[in-house]
Amino acid sequence: MNSPALQKITFGTGGWRGIIGDDFIKANIQRVAYGICLLAKEENKADQPIVVGCDRRFLSKSAVQWISEVIAAMGMKVIIMNRSTPTPLVMFLVQKHNYHYGIEVTASHNPADYNGIKLIVDEGRDAPLETTARLEQLIAEQAIGEIPTMSQAEATEKGLLSIMHAPFNDFIDNILDKLNCAAIKKRNLRILFDPMHGSGTYPLVVILQTLRCTVDIINYNKDAYFGGGTPAPSEIRLADLRNRVVEGGYDLGIAFDGDGDRLGVVDETGRYIDANEILCLLYNYLHAYKRWTGPVIRNLATTHMLDAIAASFGEKCYEVPIGFKYISAGIDRYDAVLGGESSGGLTVRGHIHGKDSIYAASLFIEMVCFTGKTPMQMMQELEEKFGHYELVEANLAFAAERKPEIQNTLMVEKKIPDFGKPVVRVNYEDGCKVYFEDKSFVICRFSGTEPLLRIFAEASDPAVARGYIAAFRTMLDLEA
Repeated sequence: MNSPALQKITFGTGGWRGIIGDDFIKANIQRVAYGICLLAKEENKADQPIVVGCDRRFLSKSAVQWISEVIAAMGMKVIIMNRSTPTPLVMFLVQKHNYHYGIEVTASHNPADYNGIKLIVDEGRDAPLETTARLEQLIAEQAIGEIPTMSQAEATEKGLLSIMHAPFNDFIDNILDKLNCAAIKKRNLRILFDPMHGSGTYPLVVILQTLRCTVDIINYNKDAYFGGGTPAPSEIRLADLRNRVVEGGYDLGIAFDGDGDRLGVVDETGRYIDANEILCLLYNYLHAYKRWTGPVIRNLATTHMLDAIAASFGEKCYEVPIGFKYISAGIDRYDAVLGGESSGGLTVRGHIHGKDSIYAASLFIEMVCFTGKTPMQMMQELEEKFGHYELVEANLAFAAERKPEIQNTLMVEKKIPDFGKPVVRVNYEDGCKVYFEDKSFVICRFSGTEPLLRIFAEASDPAVARGYIAAFRTMLDLEA
C-alpha cells in the first residue's frame, strides 16, 4: 500500500481536499504546487505571478509558505497576502491583474479536519475539468524527492516573492461601485454577522460600516475547530445566530462559510432564509426592481422556482451540472443576470466568475433597503405567484468499498425506485436526476468534496420530497 505522501491527488468540484495529517501534508502540498508550475510552463503561462491566499484553517498559513517555496524554486514569481483571504478575493485579483493562476488554501465548508487547495485560472475562474485532469497527471508523474524548494528569504531577495499588504481595497471599492449605496444608507440597518471563524470578515464589515449599517460580530476569532462545528451556514449550524438576531432586535443576520464564498441569511424573526430562497429573491429583485434583463442559471440540485420566476419575465432558466465552473460559464454563454446553487453560492453578471458571499450579502442588504420589505414578505409574494417549493437534502455515508456497487446501480444499470407516480424523464448528466409531472424532482449523486452520497429532492409538500429520498435510500440499502 502506498504511503500517504504517494496517494493520488484528485481534484473534485471544489478543488483538492484531504484530511489533515493523512492526505493534506507538506509533501502532498508541495506536489500540488510543483504540478501547477509544470502546468504553467506547459501552457506557456509562466510569465505572470501566481497569487496565493489562504483561509484560517489549521496548516493554511504553513501551506502558503510551502507552496511559495516551490513556485520560487521553479523560477516563477509568487505573490502572497499579509493576512487570511476569502476565495472571492483571490478570484478578483486574478481577474483584475490578468494573472493566469491563483491558489487558495482552503477546504471551504468541509469539517475542521480537512484542508485543501483551490486552483483559479485565467479571468478568475474555477479551473475546468480538463485543466485539473492534466494537473492530476503531472502530479502523479513526479517523485517526492524531485521537487525543488527555495526559502522565502532567498525568493524575496531574488525578486521572486512579494507580499501584498492591502489586498482588499480594490475589491471593496468594486463592490461598493455596484451597490445602491444611498438606499442602504437611508435605512440604518442593524446587522449581526457570523463569519464562522473564517476569512470573509474584514471586507463585509468595511462595506457595511461605509454604508452606515450597525454591525455586530460573533465567532470572529481564529479557531481551527470552527467552534466545534462545520463552517457551513446551514440552518442547524446557525441556531445561535437565529436566537441572537431575535433577542438583539437585529434587522438581519448574515453568515459566511470558512472561505467566504457561501452565504446564509436570517431575517428579523429568526427565520433561516435558505440558499434557494436567496437566489429567487435576488433574481426577482434584479429583474423586477433594477430592470436587469436576462435568464438565470442554476445547477441540477437547485430549486425549480427559478424556472417559474424566469418564465414570468419571458426569460429562461438554464440547468447545468454541479460545480460552480458551470454556473459561471453559463452566465457568460447566456448573458444571464445571476447564477447559483442550493449549497449557498452565487454570483451576478458583471462581477467575478465565482461564488462571492461578500457581494451577495451586500446585494441582499440593498434589496431589503430598497424595497422596504422583509425577506419573508418578499418570499410570500413569490409563493403567491408561483406556489410553494421546498428542497430537502440528505447526506448519506457509506463504506468505501460500496461506491463501485452504488455507482453501477445508478449510472450503469440505471435503476430508479418505484415512486408510485409517473416519471417524466431521468437525467444522468451529473448523477441521477428524476423529474416528475408536478415539477418536483429528486437527484442522487456522489459528493465532489466528501465521501458522501447526496440526495436532493424538491416538492410543494416536504413529506413528498422526503418520500423520494427514502425510496432511493431503501433501494440502495443506505442508512438515514
